[in-house]
Amino acid sequence: SAAAGAQPGGVTGSFLFASRRRLKETVRLRLREFDVGDRFSHLPLRKASVLLPLMVRAGKLHLLFTVRSLQLRRSPGEVCFPGGKSDAGDKDEIDTALREAKEEVGLEPEKVEVICRLVPGIDKMNHLVTPVVGFIEDTFQATPNPDEVSDVFVVPLEYFIKPLNYKTLPYKSSSGSSSWMHCFMYEDQEYKRSYRIWGLTAHFAVFLALVIFGTRPTFKVDYDLDNLISSAEKNFMNLYASLSERKKSSL
Repeated sequence: SAAAGAQPGGVTGSFLFASRRRLKETVRLRLREFDVGDRFSHLPLRKASVLLPLMVRAGKLHLLFTVRSLQLRRSPGEVCFPGGKSDAGDKDEIDTALREAKEEVGLEPEKVEVICRLVPGIDKMNHLVTPVVGFIEDTFQATPNPDEVSDVFVVPLEYFIKPLNYKTLPYKSSSGSSSWMHCFMYEDQEYKRSYRIWGLTAHFAVFLALVIFGTRPTFKVDYDLDNLISSAEKNFMNLYASLSERKKSSL
């Protein structure tokens, strides 16, 4: 349990606390360099946001995912991050991500330390999807809303640069061009379940891991790793431009 080894004055307790604090501080500093703020908020696409919930468990960074309920019309049973479309009442992308996380898994907004917004993506429905990164406590107990979420699980962030089971899937992008996407199979040893993480969710997880660890992954990525932020923004703007072109040509 989280309380084990954390007795006041226990050497391991205070050491873990100090190293956890240091790790979080390092991560905050890395992520703030990649914060895009509202730089892409003006683009004329419908908006959606996802929360990338980071936690420190046993001295390592982990990322929380959800599995979409089987009764949902869109992408039932798929792995994703807590999130969804923006509402009229949302101030910004951060508001959307926090509201959705509360609705889906019972995560209270004040229990999230929001760190940054990363370069957005565009989903199958042509929503501009903004990833919002935040720290949550490793003691967080999800209470999934069964209408939306069938399961919640965590994966070590490092898995998204050094996976045990990885392949690429070919697909047609929203702009109509042929491309490929990351697909990770993750075996949860504790609960004896396996999860398939792919598409935009995997894309965001990989980018987050690249930003934080700053090392080369064991598979191919379409970024210039020496200029990660500018190449991510360039990739996104190319995707957006080809989408706009296709919209024009179909009018």
